[in-house]
Amino acid sequence: MPDKHYTPSSAYLDQLASLTAEPSAQAEFEMLSKNDALSLSQAHAEIGHASENPTDPAQPSVARRLELADQHDVPDELLEEDHAQRLRLRSVPRWTRTPIAPRPWWKKRGPLERLWRTLCPWGRKERAEQDAADSEQPPLHHHRWQRVGLMRRVVLLFLVVVQSLMAVAYMTTVLPNKGGTVLEVGVLILFGLLFIWVSSGFWTALMGFLQLVIGRDRYSISASTAEDTPIADDARTALVMPICNEDVNRVFAGLKATYLSLKENGRLDLFDIYICSDSFDPDTCVQENQAWMNLCREVEGFGRIFYRRRRRRVKRKSGNIDDWCRRFGNQYRYMLILDADSVMTGSCLTRLVQLMEANPDAGLIQSAPVSAGGTNLYARLQQFATRVYGPLFTAGLHFWQLGESHYWGHNAIIRVAPFMKHCILAPLPGKGSLSGPILSHDFVEAALMRRAGYGVWIAYDLPGSYEEMPPNLVDELQRDRRWCHGNLMNFRLFWVKGMHPVHRAVFLTGVMSYLSAPLWFLFLVLSTALMATNLFTDPVYFSKPGQLIAEWRLNWYPWRAVALFSATLTLLFLPKIMSLIWLCSRGAKEYGGSLRLILSVVLESLVSMLLAPVRMLFHTRFVISILFGLKAKWTSPDRESSETSWGEAIRRHGVQTLLGCAWIALVLWMDPRFLLWFSPIVGALVVSIPVSVLTSKVSLGMALRRWGFLRIPEETHPGPELLNTWKFTREARAQRNVPNFVHAVVDPLVNSVNCALGTARHTTSEAIEIRRQGLVRKALVSGPHRLGAADRLALLDDPIMLSRLHYSVWADGDRYPAWRAVYLNMQARQLS
Repeated sequence: MPDKHYTPSSAYLDQLASLTAEPSAQAEFEMLSKNDALSLSQAHAEIGHASENPTDPAQPSVARRLELADQHDVPDELLEEDHAQRLRLRSVPRWTRTPIAPRPWWKKRGPLERLWRTLCPWGRKERAEQDAADSEQPPLHHHRWQRVGLMRRVVLLFLVVVQSLMAVAYMTTVLPNKGGTVLEVGVLILFGLLFIWVSSGFWTALMGFLQLVIGRDRYSISASTAEDTPIADDARTALVMPICNEDVNRVFAGLKATYLSLKENGRLDLFDIYICSDSFDPDTCVQENQAWMNLCREVEGFGRIFYRRRRRRVKRKSGNIDDWCRRFGNQYRYMLILDADSVMTGSCLTRLVQLMEANPDAGLIQSAPVSAGGTNLYARLQQFATRVYGPLFTAGLHFWQLGESHYWGHNAIIRVAPFMKHCILAPLPGKGSLSGPILSHDFVEAALMRRAGYGVWIAYDLPGSYEEMPPNLVDELQRDRRWCHGNLMNFRLFWVKGMHPVHRAVFLTGVMSYLSAPLWFLFLVLSTALMATNLFTDPVYFSKPGQLIAEWRLNWYPWRAVALFSATLTLLFLPKIMSLIWLCSRGAKEYGGSLRLILSVVLESLVSMLLAPVRMLFHTRFVISILFGLKAKWTSPDRESSETSWGEAIRRHGVQTLLGCAWIALVLWMDPRFLLWFSPIVGALVVSIPVSVLTSKVSLGMALRRWGFLRIPEETHPGPELLNTWKFTREARAQRNVPNFVHAVVDPLVNSVNCALGTARHTTSEAIEIRRQGLVRKALVSGPHRLGAADRLALLDDPIMLSRLHYSVWADGDRYPAWRAVYLNMQARQLS
C-alpha cells in the first residue's frame, strides 16, 4: 500500500485492514480510519476493545491482532497473561523443573591427600568408597550377548594385529635398507598405523556382509519383540529437535511430514514434538516463530508441537538437550533426538518405542538413517555411497559391538531417566583448545549410558529413518572442522574411570578418523624424503673396518611394492565389491539395474579417489590448528545456491593446487619413474579446484539421475514421508511473504505473533526502563540497515521493547521513515 501521508492512526488502520481476511474486521478498521481525531494510542485501544496503556500503547491491541493473524486456530488454553497482564502465547507446556547437574570428570587432590589414600588402610577404604560413589555404576546385568561380544572383539583384535604385522613385515622387504635406517623405521611405523585403520574397516565390512547374507541375527535388537506388541499408554515419547540458524523451510517441512506419518500410523497420542532453538540470527528467529504457527495451524498441532528459543545459549546442542531435560524430562519416558534434516516414519518411531519397552536394560537405540533428497552431484555421490556401502559397515559395527555400540547424535531413542542422571556432560577442565564444553557429545553420552549399566544398540535393520548429506565439499569440510575438534577433545576421556573398553575404542577410532590424515601426509612426506635420500646419497658397501665382502642392501623390488600396493587396494575396495554382490543378488532394479549400479560404483570410486587427498590436507590442517590452539574460523559464505563458485573454490583449494604442482615438479626432478606412485595423490591436488566446483553442480547431479546413475531406492520408490518433505519444502520456498525482523517491527500481524511469543522476564525497574528506552531510540535512529544483529536480537527477546518500537515506527513515521519504507518496498517486491 503506498504511503498516503495520513495521520498515524489512519495509516496504521488502513494497513491492518489490508492484511486481514475478515470482512467484518476490514469494515471496522476502515470506519475507524476515517476518524481524523483518533490518535494512534486510541486506535490500538479501539482495535483491542480495551483501555489505553500509556507505557506501552500498542499492547492493548496485541490479542486482537494475534486473533486476526492466527485465524482463530490457537486454542484458548494456550493464551494467558503474564504478571503485568500482557497477553502471552504459551508455545511449550508448563514445566516442572528437575535438578540435574554434570559430574566432574576427575577430581584434583593434593599430594598429602593422595599419599593418605595410598598408604593408610583407612585412607584406602575411604578411597574405594569415594571411587565407587564417583562412578555410581550399578551392577551390570550379565547377558549372553556380553560374552559373545567379548569373544568377537578378541577375534577382531587378533585378525587386525596379525594382518597388520604381516603387512609391515612385507613392507620391510620392499624398502632398500630393510628398515635399517631411522627414516625407514618412521615409514614402517606410519605404514603400520595406517594399515591397522584399513584392516579394521575391512573386517568390519566383511562381517557385515556375512551378517546380511545370512539374514538371521539372534542378537539383533529388532528381533527382541514382535511388531504388533502393544505399547503402554504411559510410555510417552518426546521428539526433540535442536536447531540453530537452520533452513527454516526444510526443518518444518520434515517435521510436518513426520507428524503426518505419526498421525496416519495411529499412535500420535504417545508422541509430542519439541523444537528447541538456539538460533541467534534475528530474521531466522522471526521465520521460526511464523513457521511454528503455520505448522500447528495446518496439522492441528497446537498442544502437541512445541517451540522454544533459548536466550542463554550454553554448551551448544548438548546444552539445549540438557535444558529440555531439566524443564520437561520428567514428563516423558523416552526422548528421540532429531537433527534439523531428519525425517522418520511413524512406523519406525513406534517400533523404536516398542523395542525400548521390550528391553528395560536398553538405554539408547540408534537407528541407521538413510541419506536421501540430494540434488547436487556431491550430495548424490555421498548418499549413494552411504546407501550402497553403509549397510555392510553398520551391520559389521553391530556384529562386533552388540549392546556397546555407537550413538550418532540423532535419529535415536533414549531412556530419559538414566540420561538425566548419568549423561549430563561436564566441561573438560583446563585451558586451551581441548578444554571447555564438549563439542561431539554423542560418543560421550553413549559411553556414559553404558557405564551406567544400560545397553547402547544399533537397530541396523530398521527402515524408515532418513537424513540429508552436505550439498558440496566445502560444506562437508566445514562440518568436519567441528567434528574433528570434538573428537580430539573426546580422546581426553579415554582413561576416565568406568568407561567400557568398547567405548574407549570408539574414542580412539573417532580420533583416528581425523588423525589418520596427518599420519598419511607424514607418510607421503617421509616416502618422498626416503626416495631423495637413496637417489642422492652414495651407497656404503663396506661399513665395518676390515670388511672384505660388500653389503648389497640397496636393492629395490618393484614387484613386491606392486604386490603390497595391490593388497592394500584390495582391502579398501573389497567392501564395495561385496556390496555389489549383495545388492545384485537381491535385485538391483531400484538402483537403476545391475549395469548402472556397477557403473555408478565405478564413478563414485573415481571421485572418492580424487577427493581423498583433498580431505587429507584439510583434515591435517584442522588437526594442527586445533592441537596448537590456532584460531581457524571456518565459515561458508552466505549464498542462495548450494553450488560452489570458482572464486570460492580458488580460495579454499588454491594452496593445495600449488602444493600438488610443486610436488610433481620435485618428483620429476628427482626421478620421473616414481611419479607413477605419487600421481594419484598429487594429481588429485592439482585438479581439486575444478573437482570441487563440478561436484557441487545441481545440473550434473540431476542429469545423472535422469540417466539412471547414482540411484537409490528412496529415489526410485520414495515413501510418502520423503515425498511430503520434498513437496512441503518446495511449497514453503515458493512463498513470497516470508517474514523477517523488519516485518516483526512494522507489520501489525507479524508483530503481534512475536510479541505474544516473547516473555517479559523482568519487573519494572529504573535501570531496565532506561535500557529499554535507549535501545528503542537507537533502533529508531539507526533504521533497519544500520541496526546491529545483537541489538535486533535483544529487541526480539523483549516483547515490551518490540511493542514500543512497533508503536513508535508508526507514530513517528515522519521523523523515522526508514522502517516503513523498507517494509513497504518488501511488500511491493512480494506482490510483483
